[in-house]
Amino acid sequence: MQLKHLKTLLTPQDGAAKITCMVWAPNNAKFAVCSVDRVVLLYDEQGERRDKFSTKPADPKYGKKSYVVKSMAFSPDSTKIAIAQTDNIIYVYKIGEEWGEKKVICNKFVQTSAVTCLVWPAENAIIFGLAEGKIRLANTKTNKSSTLYGTESYVVSLTSNVSGKGVLSGHADGTVVRYFFDDEGSGESQGKLLTHACPPYALAWGANSIIVAGCDKKIVAYGKEGYVLQTFDYSQDRSEKEFTTAAASPSGQSVVVGSYDRLRVFNWSPRRGSWDEASPKEIPNLYTITALAWKRDGSRLCAGTLCGGVEQFDCCLRRSIYKNKFEMTYVGLSQVIVKNLSTGTRVVLKSHYGYEIDEVKIMGKDRYLVAQTSDTLLLGDLGSNKLSEVAWQGSGGNEKFFFENETVCMIFNVGELTLVEYGNNEILGSVRTEFMNPHLISVRLNERRQRGVEDNKKLAYLIDIKTIAIVDLVSGYNLGTVSHDAKIDWLELNETGRKLLFRDKKLRLHLYDVESGVKGPVLSFCSYVQWVPDSDVVVAQNRGSLCVWYNIDSPERVTMFPLRGDIVDLERANGKTEVIVTEGVNTVSYTLDEGLIEFGTAIDDEDYCRATAFLETLEMSPETEAMWKTLSRLSLEARQLHIAERCFAALGDVSKARFLNETNRIADNISKEYGGDGTEYYQVKARLAMLEKNYKLAEMCYLEQNAVNEAMEMYQELYMWDECIALAESRGHPELDSLRRSYHQWLMDTKQDEKAGEVKEAEGDLLGAINLYLRAGLPAKAARLTMSHDELISSGELVSRIASALLKGEFYEQAGDLFGKIRNNQRALDCYRQGNAFRKAVELARAAFPADVVKLEEAWGDYLVQQKQMDAAINHYIEAGCSSKAIEAAIGARQWKKAVHILELQEDRSNKKYYQKIAQHYASVQDYEVAERLFVRGDRIRDAIDMHTQAGHWEQAHGLALKCMTQEEVTALYISRAQELEKEGKFKEAERLFTAVQEPDLAITMYKKNKMYEDMIRLVEKHHRELLTETHLHLAKELEGESRLQEAEYHYTEGQDWKAAVNMYRASDTWEEAYRVAKTHGGPGAPKQVAYLWAKKLGGEAAVKLLSKFGLLETAIDFAADNGSFEFAFELARLSMKHKIPDVHLKSAMFLEDEGRFSEAETEFVKAGKPKEAVLMYIHNQDWANAQRVAEAHDPDSVAEVLVSQAKSCFEQKEYQKAEALLLRAQQPELAIKYYKEAGMWSDAMRICKEYVPKKLGLLQEEYEKEATKKGPRGMEALLEQAREWEQSAEYGRAVECYLKVEDASNAALLEKCWTKAAELAIKFLSQERALDTIRAVGPRLVELRKYSTAAELYLNVDLIKEAIDVFIEGEEWNKAKRVAKELDPRFEEYVDQRYKEHLKNQGKVDSLVGVDVMAALDMYAERGQWEKCIETASKQNFKVLHKYVALYATHLIKEGEPALVLKLYLQHGVPANSQNFNIYKRMVLGLLNLPGRDSADAYRMWANLRDVLQLLCENLVKSAEANSPAHEEFEQMLLVAHYYATRSAARGVDQLNTLAAKLSISLLRHTELVPADKAFYEAGMATKEVGWENMAFIFLNRFLDLSDGIDEGSLDALDHTDFLETDIPYEVPLPARQHVADDKREEIRDWVLTVSMDQRVDQVLPRDERDVYEASLVAGSTGIRSLPCVITGYPVLRSKIEFKRPGMAANKDDWNKFLMATKTTHSTECQDVLKFVSQWCGGLPAAGFSFQ
Repeated sequence: MQLKHLKTLLTPQDGAAKITCMVWAPNNAKFAVCSVDRVVLLYDEQGERRDKFSTKPADPKYGKKSYVVKSMAFSPDSTKIAIAQTDNIIYVYKIGEEWGEKKVICNKFVQTSAVTCLVWPAENAIIFGLAEGKIRLANTKTNKSSTLYGTESYVVSLTSNVSGKGVLSGHADGTVVRYFFDDEGSGESQGKLLTHACPPYALAWGANSIIVAGCDKKIVAYGKEGYVLQTFDYSQDRSEKEFTTAAASPSGQSVVVGSYDRLRVFNWSPRRGSWDEASPKEIPNLYTITALAWKRDGSRLCAGTLCGGVEQFDCCLRRSIYKNKFEMTYVGLSQVIVKNLSTGTRVVLKSHYGYEIDEVKIMGKDRYLVAQTSDTLLLGDLGSNKLSEVAWQGSGGNEKFFFENETVCMIFNVGELTLVEYGNNEILGSVRTEFMNPHLISVRLNERRQRGVEDNKKLAYLIDIKTIAIVDLVSGYNLGTVSHDAKIDWLELNETGRKLLFRDKKLRLHLYDVESGVKGPVLSFCSYVQWVPDSDVVVAQNRGSLCVWYNIDSPERVTMFPLRGDIVDLERANGKTEVIVTEGVNTVSYTLDEGLIEFGTAIDDEDYCRATAFLETLEMSPETEAMWKTLSRLSLEARQLHIAERCFAALGDVSKARFLNETNRIADNISKEYGGDGTEYYQVKARLAMLEKNYKLAEMCYLEQNAVNEAMEMYQELYMWDECIALAESRGHPELDSLRRSYHQWLMDTKQDEKAGEVKEAEGDLLGAINLYLRAGLPAKAARLTMSHDELISSGELVSRIASALLKGEFYEQAGDLFGKIRNNQRALDCYRQGNAFRKAVELARAAFPADVVKLEEAWGDYLVQQKQMDAAINHYIEAGCSSKAIEAAIGARQWKKAVHILELQEDRSNKKYYQKIAQHYASVQDYEVAERLFVRGDRIRDAIDMHTQAGHWEQAHGLALKCMTQEEVTALYISRAQELEKEGKFKEAERLFTAVQEPDLAITMYKKNKMYEDMIRLVEKHHRELLTETHLHLAKELEGESRLQEAEYHYTEGQDWKAAVNMYRASDTWEEAYRVAKTHGGPGAPKQVAYLWAKKLGGEAAVKLLSKFGLLETAIDFAADNGSFEFAFELARLSMKHKIPDVHLKSAMFLEDEGRFSEAETEFVKAGKPKEAVLMYIHNQDWANAQRVAEAHDPDSVAEVLVSQAKSCFEQKEYQKAEALLLRAQQPELAIKYYKEAGMWSDAMRICKEYVPKKLGLLQEEYEKEATKKGPRGMEALLEQAREWEQSAEYGRAVECYLKVEDASNAALLEKCWTKAAELAIKFLSQERALDTIRAVGPRLVELRKYSTAAELYLNVDLIKEAIDVFIEGEEWNKAKRVAKELDPRFEEYVDQRYKEHLKNQGKVDSLVGVDVMAALDMYAERGQWEKCIETASKQNFKVLHKYVALYATHLIKEGEPALVLKLYLQHGVPANSQNFNIYKRMVLGLLNLPGRDSADAYRMWANLRDVLQLLCENLVKSAEANSPAHEEFEQMLLVAHYYATRSAARGVDQLNTLAAKLSISLLRHTELVPADKAFYEAGMATKEVGWENMAFIFLNRFLDLSDGIDEGSLDALDHTDFLETDIPYEVPLPARQHVADDKREEIRDWVLTVSMDQRVDQVLPRDERDVYEASLVAGSTGIRSLPCVITGYPVLRSKIEFKRPGMAANKDDWNKFLMATKTTHSTECQDVLKFVSQWCGGLPAAGFSFQ
């Protein structure tokens, strides 16, 4: 955060005038400053002073200067200000909300010591500190103060935390004490927090830390529990003074500490968890800062000074403009001020958790704020100034925000809907849904207050597209789930959340009652629906009707108005509700009945008096009646009985109204008498229970008060005597008998004989009961009672009386029972029969009259049939043996299987008639198999056939028919039946019959006759496909004749003749149809053509309109013109497109021209504005006069064209003079020239050109010459003739050009003559420059002709000496060239010599070249590879030249892989000690050492030659500057190796020297940096193996195999050097580039090594000598002494040795003698040569030497 000085609010004075305190109001609107003069100045938000007032002392007698104001604080509502004074008092002034209001002291708190500091963090609670060390609380409501805690030290500072729920006090002894009103769950400690090093005058409580500073010039940041977090030490800074005051920003993220001339700013870093110091704000001459006040929105800081100045600073991290509408001021990391630039209103957006706000967006029509921090989401409503901060883990900015609801923000993120209520810092609710559309989500938050409901927050949303869930957001419970059968596209809860309206995709509107869970339809075809605001009234639109439900509880009661438009909105304001409807371009409003809406609202608010008052103003109607009913029910439930009485009176329910009137009277009397609620009186409660018909509850209410009589009276009043008597019995009432008598009397009086009889029966008076039953006309009851008592049945008179009554009343069954009881069976049987009680009759007959049983069974069956109980009758008929009746009953009962079963048991043929009936049933239920069987049994085969035919079972029908008919009869039957079906209109069935007998043509005829063309076509397609198109066209023509054009069209198009359909419609003048057909079936041009013909038929304006409609007007004009209908085209163009008239004229003209009507065509061309076309027409027809006339009259520019065309015609007719005259008249001489050229008349062309176009004469000349050249010899002759003409006419330049252009390859003499002539003329007559150019052109041409002398002479004529020399050189006339150079310009002599040498080189005449330039000749030999000739020639030169080419040859041989030839070369010519040759020598040696198969005696000469060459080289090196150089040493080493190789080859030739040869091979192992390692070990191994030294052979050959494997792998890193430790055989050797031993030999060695290792007959140890080291090693490992190598074997020379004259040369005596002896005995020339070399090399042989004589 940075501080930026804005303005000075109060100008500082010259002397001390300390600002003692200042404070900002919580609403940011006021700023108060108090100076040392005790006057409070009030400033507005912009820093303008608006008011002031003086403070007053506690006691006026001490005067106004008896105190100082130490501190001030605004109340949380910003209307009051508390002043802390040192005269032991706090005054609270009421300053009001507006400027200028009177200042009134509303509280004062007198204390025991001076008030030093003060804060006002919460309503009615002022916290202040005293000089005596106490911290107290002053309650502005009670006007009392109390001590919070006490210390012994003066209170120097007091501050509150960010939330105002805790305070810190700083004391003079350095202690800081913390006190919480509410620790907000932080768990932080209270009491003494820390002790600072000095009095903490500067004390600030940030969001995460406490800043303390004082006079020690240190600023210390303490943690939440008092430990030191950071220390900022300025004690060494001389410019810094003590710290006097501090202030924390409202967010607690920044702290400013004041000192002398300086403000230090500290910002909290959440990421680092520490304070960062920003650059301090230094203001010279500000002096000590005595007070700081931070504006509550964090945007301003004010500083008061010792001199009375007040400075205002802007505090912000950054500021930005959003959409040019809002200003965003970031006053801290977690606080942003959002200001509306147009209205000036501001909102402070702040993270309560101190998180850094990343970005602020303003969304939802610039009303809603959205900001995110790392862990929270901030939302705000700019309209209501409600802000929320909820925990939120971001999802990469994928959230979607919906602001359709003013009270809640809906956030949709990855399938989850989250609701945040503005002003609430908790997430209201979260549900899973995929349907994020404001129309598919309804949220209601306390929109209408309801009695008894504190928090009403509900949400309805879609679980899936057909299921709605309703959730209580307060409790989190699911209130209901609505499953629907169609997709839902709109839903809305009412404001109380009790009802849900929803609409589906089929536009059906449904209502769901959330409490009862009942869903019901409301409206179909609903295009608009909405709840009326602040009510439960619903407005909807159904097609053309406006539907209003004033009482949605009765959905069937709807008020409807006709509409002519669509509802677009619903507005309710100023006591008026209007439905806004658009009718076309007009907007109409329909006003709803506000009273009815008001009623619903009153009901919802449970204000039934208001509802009653409103209903009384309405006339009775179905809607009003429904509302009275609703109100009556609700008022009864709410026990508002007077209102209920009024409702029933209004509804005309007099009984309920009177009953309630009496009830209200009782309740009112009780209320008056005893007070309280009269409806709680037991009589009232009982009466209300009676009203609800809950008599038991009413009885309970009476009995609870022991009012038994009242309960009995209730029952008597309701004539509920049974309940009354039961109650009396249960309570033992004394008047029970009287009650019974009264009850009996009442029954008798009211003629309730039956009830009286029941009472008598219950009392045991049976006869009395029987008499009453009989009197009541209930003889059956009397009979039952009589039969149940034996004493009564014995009375004959009683029985007779009862029986008579029973018979009279036709109670025959009961009479039969009575007669049966007295054993009168006959009478009983008769009664049973009369009363149709056949069961009892049959049972009686079986016992008493067996003969009557069968008749009774049949009668029983007849009775059951009569009663339509067919099913029951079947068995009785079977029992009676009446089979026919049984079958009929079974058929009547539809017991078909039973009927078939009975029928099949009968033998009587008369029953066959039933088969048909039953079969027809089975046919009707499609059980055709059974039906067929029954038809056949009943001899009704034809019926069976008909059945199958009707069912389409043609195969079965056909099969049946064939069984009993001939084929002709079947066909006749089918055809006749089909014709019947045809008459009945059953064409499909008839068709099936026709096709069944292979007569499809009859079916086709039938369909044609009945004009059923589709079926006809179907059959033709099926049976006569080849006639289908013809049939379509035939039908089309018939239908056209019948004027059935649509059908005809179908058949024309199906018959692939759509044009006929178009013509048909044209003929009938139905052009629309013709156009449609053409458009549908024709190509892109067809509809245009039809439209054109249609328009042509219409003509005039109608045609223009039609063509314009189709967008074909221009096309039609063009078409008409193209087709010669010019009148129609002109008509269309004149009426609509006048710009097309010239086009029509043009086409008309072209048409007339084609017709040969030229004069008419001319007229049309002129009208078309194209006179040139007329001219061209006449030109085309060679009518030159008319062409000239028209051109002159209408197009003067074409006159020349006419003349040119006429001239061209004359040229064609060879009238050249006339043509030329015409062209010159047309001012076209170029054309004349062109025509003459084309005619080959070049002279005339040149004449015209020279006369009229002289500038082009040269070009024409060139063209002529080119033409002549093309013509060959004839052309050349013409060209030559022309040149001579130019020459004669002294046109020498042209003549020269002409001569030069002569080119005839077949006549070289002519060319030479012409070119020479040209050169001569140029030299004689043209300028020197032109002459030079000509010679330079002619010279090369003559050279091409090999006329070198002529060309040279010409060059010499113009002093072109070098060119002349070059010509002689080219002609290989070297002597002439040399002579010219010598005589005319000696400078060119060397040039000629150089060219001559190059010539010899190029010609390969090296022998000639030697005489001229030896070095060049040698280079040529080398280039050509003629090395022998080269070396031979070089040897004749000096030594240096020779060895240059020897080295070149040697390099060539090395590249060719021929080191032996290199050796031969140097052996022949010597080896100079030139350093540039060293590489050649090395490569020669290495090449020889790499050669395979050179370890035999045959190779001696090669090795001896190498040895001799290297010896000579070393001798030369000794004499040269390279003596003792590394190169010299290397060649000495190579000499030693060559010597060993030569000596070994010599030894190999003598058998006795095999051991020496082996030793030499072993010694060579020392030199594997030169000798290929694999080859060296192989040769050593093989040599030792030959002489039987198997140990060494095994080790060397094993090493060879390892090396061989390493060569294959490309690396020797894996080699094991164990065997060669303490030897001088090197470990690190170069990897050989290739294998030096053949594969087969390698395998042999591998086998041998494997065999030896398996046999274990050798020790893998190298032999040691007296030094205890390997015998062949020159170096002793233990001592490091190096022995001299033997010149014969290379082994170390130890004791017995022979020394030579040359230092360092010695030999083992035994080996030397052995070699000498072998040489003497064998006379081996090789051995002799070795000794000769040793003699030369070692400075002579020892004394006992060897003579070579």
